[in-house]
Amino acid sequence: MDWLQAAKAKQEELIQNLQALVQINSVLDEETATQNVPFGDGPLQALEWLLAQGEAAGMQTKNVDNYAGHIEMGEGEDLLGILCHVDVVPTGDESNWTYPPFSGTVADGKLYARGAIDDKGPTIAAWMAMKLVKEAGISLHKRVRMIIGTDEETGFRCVDHYFEKEEMPTIGFAPDADFPLINAEKGIAELEFVQQQTGDEQTEQLLQFYAGKRPNMVPDVAKATLQLLDDAFEQNFQIFLQKNQLEGSFATEGTRYIITIKGKSAHAMEPEKGVNAAVYLAAFLQQQVTTAVSKQFVDFVVDVFHQDHYGHALALQFEDDMSGKTTLNPGIVNYDVEKGGSIIVSMRYAVTYPYDEKIATAQPIALSKGFALTIRDDSKPHYVSADDDLIQTLAAIYRRQTGDYETPLLSTGGGTYARVMKKGVAFGMLFPGEPDVAHRADEFVVIDNLVTATAIYAEAIVELAGKK
Repeated sequence: MDWLQAAKAKQEELIQNLQALVQINSVLDEETATQNVPFGDGPLQALEWLLAQGEAAGMQTKNVDNYAGHIEMGEGEDLLGILCHVDVVPTGDESNWTYPPFSGTVADGKLYARGAIDDKGPTIAAWMAMKLVKEAGISLHKRVRMIIGTDEETGFRCVDHYFEKEEMPTIGFAPDADFPLINAEKGIAELEFVQQQTGDEQTEQLLQFYAGKRPNMVPDVAKATLQLLDDAFEQNFQIFLQKNQLEGSFATEGTRYIITIKGKSAHAMEPEKGVNAAVYLAAFLQQQVTTAVSKQFVDFVVDVFHQDHYGHALALQFEDDMSGKTTLNPGIVNYDVEKGGSIIVSMRYAVTYPYDEKIATAQPIALSKGFALTIRDDSKPHYVSADDDLIQTLAAIYRRQTGDYETPLLSTGGGTYARVMKKGVAFGMLFPGEPDVAHRADEFVVIDNLVTATAIYAEAIVELAGKK
């Protein structure tokens, strides 16, 4: 079977399906979340849309309490899982987008939308692969189940709930990362640093500071409210923006100054590819504020995070050959003069990271700088040996379909659903050399690559679950 030709014949259907899915705003919505709609209307609508496609294609479907669901075909005792998600991160500052983020605009061979590459594009490619295999009439000796989550971007609560009620796949893959495939995923810890001092609104210079919506995104806008500063403050701000090639705004409100800085969003697994607006705003304020609590807050942000994504100031740095460097992303940075400051950090740590030892070392260092360190969440690293049959099979399929015999197996700082499986890996669909635009403005998927990924996933389904 020529799966690439079969996928090319489905290109228009692929595009139409993906446009329909990305036009659903499926960002976590706490305002519409209820016990029956755990993550809000948008994620549930996206789940229901995809389950409806499965039902229309004559496959078995199930919605598990509006947390997650699945589409299944084939028969047999063993289960091949394809784990995808239909929730997306917020769009950030929409003025940074060329096309509306939920439009699914096609231009220059690309489809632009939030979720186009993370993870709605790969999800549609995997879904179309299932349809191709079914329409080809190929007999399967395993059940093939696409498991669809709705809370991947904010904590995996969806699949945690799902696997309390449904069986674990025997083997599986998550089309939510890079090709050839990822057999090592870093651990993901959510750290919170809380300032131990609070201030007096009458005497402190920094009154408020806000940046970021999610720990797993580099903040692209930061805003601060200040007072009791000299007349050179505005001029100094403009000089700072120009020197650092940043955009920002300056306004006054009575005796107070309100300033903002624009940065560049990126995925927390690669914070070096973004421009953290919170860190740059703190770097400016470090040279301007002198009152105790204000100064302590901005000093901490700058000393720990400015021009260092690897945690050296807190002795958190570490790398190994298997998964690379540990990275820190201060994704939510808040300060209120009467409450003090807090920084929520997404730390992506190496597979062999001495976690307990490192955290124990960092806590007194942070406290010496005026901040208490606590752990909000921790997801341990995931690793499958490169010699495993699943790894060898998937890598061979990728290489046959693309002719790429050079790119090695990869590791990632991203966390995919592969880590919840007993035996699973992340498998595409970002191709080697492509820019990773997940969590950024103007997120896109290349349509030709969407087609190629569909062919790869179809062959993978047949190779892993087809009758020999």
